[in-house]
Amino acid sequence: MGLTGAATLNTRYFQLTRRAVADLVAHQATGVIYGPAGTGKTFAVTATVAEHADTQPVVLAFPSHPSMRVVADELLFALTGERAPARRNRFQLVNSLIDHLSGLSRLVVVDEAQRLTGDCLELLRHLHDHPDTRFALLYAGGNGCWEVLSREPMLRSRLFRMVPFKPIPRRDVVALMRAYHPIHAQAAEELLLEVDDTFAHGTLRDWASFTHTAAALCAEEGTDTLDAAVLANAYALLGGGVDG
Repeated sequence: MGLTGAATLNTRYFQLTRRAVADLVAHQATGVIYGPAGTGKTFAVTATVAEHADTQPVVLAFPSHPSMRVVADELLFALTGERAPARRNRFQLVNSLIDHLSGLSRLVVVDEAQRLTGDCLELLRHLHDHPDTRFALLYAGGNGCWEVLSREPMLRSRLFRMVPFKPIPRRDVVALMRAYHPIHAQAAEELLLEVDDTFAHGTLRDWASFTHTAAALCAEEGTDTLDAAVLANAYALLGGGVDG
């Protein structure tokens, strides 16, 4: 859902993500970025990974509780563009993965990492720890991600960077939203706080949804600033506001 005029918010979490990924790439280390849905993780990771195109990034996501074979197959396919023959056993797959991860220094991103089993995490740890491989490994995920990863002591002790995303603090909402979109730039502080208190709750995804709706209404009304009338109409289209 594109939003004309929206600016990238250089939040603390966005800055931390950029620094963390840069550090992982520089040191070929392991890290995790996690937090509730809608807090900007995916955008931050996607934007930051794009800055490291020289590593030929590989981004993977798996269904819930994949087998080790599925993880190995998908990683090999992402690296080579070819499917491994079904007759190839897991050990042969691992050897192939080691070969393909031992050349150019790569960045491997595993999204929705909370879906992985302990065996799958151990496979990735084994590949990363192998003396011949050269890649940074970034886990990203939503609710439950940290709990899943932290249960694996061999993995947890190897996490070089950890960035937990959280909703925007209320004290930062007004300044950030005024920088986010022109309709908020001159809006009354109390209106912006009302939106956050009753609808967005510091969640960037909900702010984007509200702003998309409010911007269209502003255009229809011939105004360039969020006001009480636009707010009321936006709430009507958004179910009255989650708390309304």
